[in-house]
Formats: sequence, C-alpha cells, structure tokens
Amino acid sequence: MRVLLYISVIILANVITAKFAPLELGMFIIPYGSFLIGATFILRDFVQNKYGKKNTYMLIGIALMLSAVSSYLLGDTLWIVFASAVSFLVSEAFDTEIYSRMKKSFYTRVLYSGTVGGILDSAIFVIVGLSPLGAGMVPWAGVWSAILGQILIKVVMQFVGVFILQFTNISKREFAN
Repeated sequence: MRVLLYISVIILANVITAKFAPLELGMFIIPYGSFLIGATFILRDFVQNKYGKKNTYMLIGIALMLSAVSSYLLGDTLWIVFASAVSFLVSEAFDTEIYSRMKKSFYTRVLYSGTVGGILDSAIFVIVGLSPLGAGMVPWAGVWSAILGQILIKVVMQFVGVFILQFTNISKREFAN
C-alpha cells in the first residue's frame, strides 16, 4: 500500500502542477504540486522502513520513470521533464541517505531528511528547469522567489506531516508492517 501511495502522490503532484497556474503569494511563486512533496518524502521513508535502502533505490528509479512519463504526457517540455527528473533523483537520494545514516528518532530523521530533500528539489528544479539556464520561464530576478516559495511550502508541509505522525502516534515500528 505504501508503495502505491508513494508513486500516486508523485504523479498527483505532477498533475496538479500541470493543471493549475502557480500560486503567487506575495513575492513567492509556488506550484500547487509543491504542497504534496513533503508527503512524498515521508512516504519514501515508510517504504524504506519496510523494504530497505536497496529496494527503495529501485523504487525511486521506477517512480522517476513514471514521473517523467506523466510529466511529458501532461505537456511539459523535455527540458522541464529533464529538470524534474534530475531534481527528483538528487532530492530522493539525499533524503534516503540522510534518513538511513542519522542515529536519531524516527520523527527527527523524517523531518531532517525530508527538509533537505525539499530544499534540494526546489533549488535544482527552479535553476535547471525554470530559470534562463533552462526553459526560461522564470527570469533571474524571480528565481529566488520561486525557490524560496517552493522551499517554504515543502518545509512547512514536512513539519505538518511529522506533527500529524506524532499526534496520531504513528511510529517506525507501527507503520513498518
């Protein structure tokens, strides 16, 4: 079930981002799919608990391919698909490695690994995909607003997700089965 949720949330984030114009909140530019990214990092942690790091990397590869195909089918340019794939691969790998190597509580590992993953995902996608270096959809003057907007939402959603896990008393052991 957790594998299906993980992949479904990734594809849903692509669909939402493709179908709705970004939210402009003051100086921040936030694709609506960013609200789901925190959930993908948390779900990836649950997948890793159940199936281990090696199998998680295989699943990341499958999710990457499905994400790229769905993004392309939704009308994204090949450059955006490429940027999305690169940011996904880097952020998921960092999330996996931080989560694996930290010797802290389950909740702390979920929070730290997902926060770093969200920051990397945001920065890489905006710079490689949206800036003048990539598709040119965001001018250099707006790059920081786009990066910070995505980071803000992804980090807040990561904190909300960990709060919900703690509030509902879901732990590594309880969800590992």
